Amino acid sequence: MRKVPKAVLCTSGLAAEAKIARSAGFSVVVGAGDRERTQSLVESAAPQASCLVSFGIAGALAPQLRPGDVIVSAEVVAADHRWRGGEDFCRRVAALARALGAVEGPVLGARAILPGAREKRWAWQQTGALAVDLESDIVARAAARAGIPFVVVRAIADALERELPPAALIPLSQKGRPKLKSVFASVVRSPRQIAPLIGLACETRRALAALAEPALALHGLVAGP
Repeated sequence: MRKVPKAVLCTSGLAAEAKIARSAGFSVVVGAGDRERTQSLVESAAPQASCLVSFGIAGALAPQLRPGDVIVSAEVVAADHRWRGGEDFCRRVAALARALGAVEGPVLGARAILPGAREKRWAWQQTGALAVDLESDIVARAAARAGIPFVVVRAIADALERELPPAALIPLSQKGRPKLKSVFASVVRSPRQIAPLIGLACETRRALAALAEPALALHGLVAGP
């Protein structure tokens, strides 16, 4: 019987992130910001994968990072653990980061969104991580259990000083899309968040656009890791 080759699996929270990864030829699971759902999907798929990728947008923890900056990393931190790839794989990740003009450094996998500068600054000081998302620690833990490498490819959507308005914190649909009715209702209750939402939307579009080139370049890194 012919052996089916294992695939590289990307994990994203947003449908828009998954679309970019799929366009580059990757298989993707969409956790939609639900950590329990994400963990279940990733752990179920990991045995059939050759490499796991945490792919999408992130919030900046380091003050020098701006929207659209790309982070490529083989190091993830969480409240209770730190993961780092093997020496050879980390060298390949560093080479990819240099080729892309990206930033290399640890990424924090958080249990919840960090909505403002105070929370993000505290996380940066405590962990030394450059950015934060909701999936990277799940990906790193599943990769360690499966005995396969992982890599984080994230673009900054919200800078350290960006305060996320209430509508931006509303949970996504299971397909990884904003719940527009809930967002609209939140804006009606608090119209002052319209300007911050518009700013955040522009920054998010910039971050998503910045992911296209790294997604394509990722093939060279993870082919036969």
